[in-house]
Amino acid sequence: MNAGTGAPRLPWGTPTGILRAMAYALEVYAGDQPVFRCDGKWLFPLFEFENFMNNHGLAPAELTVHDKIVGKAAALLLVRLKVARVVAAVLSRPAQAALEHFCVPYRYTTLVERITCETEQLLLNEWDPETAYDLVKNRIQAC
Repeated sequence: MNAGTGAPRLPWGTPTGILRAMAYALEVYAGDQPVFRCDGKWLFPLFEFENFMNNHGLAPAELTVHDKIVGKAAALLLVRLKVARVVAAVLSRPAQAALEHFCVPYRYTTLVERITCETEQLLLNEWDPETAYDLVKNRIQAC
C-alpha cells in the first residue's frame, strides 16, 4: 500500500490516482516528507526547484517530483535534474516517451496526446536534456 492513501502499490509507468492531493503546481518529496513546493506557471517552478536543490544540497536521486502537468519540456528538464521518480496529474505522450527513453519511473492520472503549449511543439523531436534546458532558458530570458 502507498503510505497514507490506502491505494494498492502499482508498477511505475502505469496510470494511477495522484498519490497526494496536490495543493501546488509542483511538489517535491524525499520519501513522504515535502522538501519543496511552488505554485508558479509554465516551467518556472522547475527552475526554482533546481535553484532550491542546488542551494540546499538535496540529492536528486532520492526525490520524487509531483507536477500537475508534464509535457516534453518538463520531462526533459526533470531528466536533466536526475530526479528519482515523476508523478504527473496530466502527462503527454511525448513526455511519457522521454521518461521511458531515459528510464525515469513515472506515474500519471491522465495521459494526453499533447499538451497545448508551444514549448511542447518546439521540443517534440528533441531528446537531449541540455539542449532542451538551453532552449527553455533562452525563451525565459527573451520574455
